[in-house]
Amino acid sequence: MKRHFLAVFITLLLNTLSRAQTEWVKANYNKTVHDIPMRDGTKLHTIVYSPKDASASQSYPFLMQRTCYSIAPYGTEQFAAQLGPNQFLMRDKYIFVYQDVRGRYMSEGTWTNMTPHIPNKTAPTQVDEASDTYDTIEWLLKNIPHHNGRVGQWGISYPGFYTVAGALSQHPALKASSPQAPVSDFFFDDFHHNGAFTLGYFLTFPVFGIQHGKPTTNHWWLSQMINAKTKDGYQFNLDLGSLKNFDKYYKDNFFWQEHKDHPNYDEFWKKRSIVPHLQNVKHAVMTVGGWFDAEDIYGPLTVYKTLEKNNPNAYNTLVMGPFGHGRWSQETGHTLHSNVYFGDSIATFYQRNIERQFFQHFLKGAADGKTGLPEAYLFDTGKKAWQTFDKWPASAAERKTLYFEAGGKLSFDAPQQTSAKTDYISDPMKPVPYIEDNTETMGFTPFSYMSEDQRFAARRPDVLVFQTEPLTEDLTLGGEITAKLHISTTGSDADFFVKLIDVYPGDEPNHAYMPHKNVILSNYHQMVRSEIMRARFRNSFEKPEPLTPNKVTEVKFRLQDVLHTFKKGHRIQVQVQSTAFPLFDRNPQKYIPNIFLANDKDFIKATHSVYHQKKQASALEVQILK
Repeated sequence: MKRHFLAVFITLLLNTLSRAQTEWVKANYNKTVHDIPMRDGTKLHTIVYSPKDASASQSYPFLMQRTCYSIAPYGTEQFAAQLGPNQFLMRDKYIFVYQDVRGRYMSEGTWTNMTPHIPNKTAPTQVDEASDTYDTIEWLLKNIPHHNGRVGQWGISYPGFYTVAGALSQHPALKASSPQAPVSDFFFDDFHHNGAFTLGYFLTFPVFGIQHGKPTTNHWWLSQMINAKTKDGYQFNLDLGSLKNFDKYYKDNFFWQEHKDHPNYDEFWKKRSIVPHLQNVKHAVMTVGGWFDAEDIYGPLTVYKTLEKNNPNAYNTLVMGPFGHGRWSQETGHTLHSNVYFGDSIATFYQRNIERQFFQHFLKGAADGKTGLPEAYLFDTGKKAWQTFDKWPASAAERKTLYFEAGGKLSFDAPQQTSAKTDYISDPMKPVPYIEDNTETMGFTPFSYMSEDQRFAARRPDVLVFQTEPLTEDLTLGGEITAKLHISTTGSDADFFVKLIDVYPGDEPNHAYMPHKNVILSNYHQMVRSEIMRARFRNSFEKPEPLTPNKVTEVKFRLQDVLHTFKKGHRIQVQVQSTAFPLFDRNPQKYIPNIFLANDKDFIKATHSVYHQKKQASALEVQILK
């Protein structure tokens, strides 16, 4: 009863605060609505919030977000409770601009997932997100009064993609862009990971795969949402069987059919990647991400590194905090991810000391690049503190190799045995769960598993475990990680899911804000980083190849970067498994040219072997910071 009363009290308090903030926005901003024509005649619905004190002597910069997720509330009478990326910028006052992209909600046009970028347009009818950004900025400069001639943009997740694409517009008034958790390539981020389909997104396809006939303020896709009639996503997906059975729900969903038609990294996916086009970006960019972002950790790291490589003279910085997807935009007080506590008011620190400073400098200030911010502002998820770097990966990082050894050992010493391997049986009909908490398996997208306790997996016979002795001193892994596996299988295809884990000591106490009463931090196996690799793509994502049964084969792939200090007394652990269900789809383990078309009978058990011998030493290649 007390807990119910507290929940009701908190809800009422939040609603009261929201109403009060909405009234503040209404008292300080004017709202106007516009349908802005693009160069091909398509009109994009746009809402502008202008400070009421804007005048010829008091001008403001634009700060814009373009999104596929609705810019509600619509109309001139309804006001949003929050403007801009955070409350500090809202109260500093900017001219905030929100726009529905083509084919979404109140904008005209046809919706396209990850609109292909056209670098060299030869006709006015050729449009993309860069040209739409350019045309929008041009219209704003000519039609919205009392601006200072500078434009910034930001967006989280899919709007992060629009921010990256908009950064290619090369409009001279665009001075600052902050792509946050940006989608950059659907084959390596979000809907696939190294060729494996992200089954944990199965509920999202109506959002992205259904067109609507005319502009609307309604969520037209809601009627197509799956009613699974269960809260157990593991069992729902297992009972449904092979991927082709999703046609029961998504036969008319064009995005689902595109996945089925393009199982490999062909031109369809390549032309939707924004990464190859990140060139000639001259304005300031601050890319933001979360170390525990289950949706878009590939995006921010890839965008930052590609911009850095292709635009060495541009202002280009990276921020990575201890957050799940987009959670840096919401202050939670006590900052947790899953069961791990990182400190208090970390989102507020980012918003006030990093994000606010970036936009203020380039849109209101000197704009000379002397922001006082470092090249990289990264949170060490083991020390639980912000660290700054003048380069990422850090120039001082030392490359070392963590070798798998017999008996489940993990060591920096290379194995000397001439013949050593560990076997496990992978049964796709009894896949390894990716998370112990089944309530998360029916979530709209996965979230907690990125730092979840992995003891449940370590105790399964189809999960290999390699770990160090307790560390005698702190050890910081900071930079890139590469899994280098030598494997064989009795089948002709396989997946390998590799996890880097921080094993806490037995005397680790619980912190004061434990979200689950039945979880203890004693011997907690915190996942620090993970990634999957579909072995058919080991040599090429464009041209998959089967494995030769019982032949030792190298499978090498990148995990995403990490900044994590493994403390004295902790252990470093690596787990290797072949299923992580229903986060990723199951590999039949018998080579099928298109797994989206596999039949239920195609799924077979297979024995996989991971070799840890002198000439075929499986390992993690890491970077260490002293």
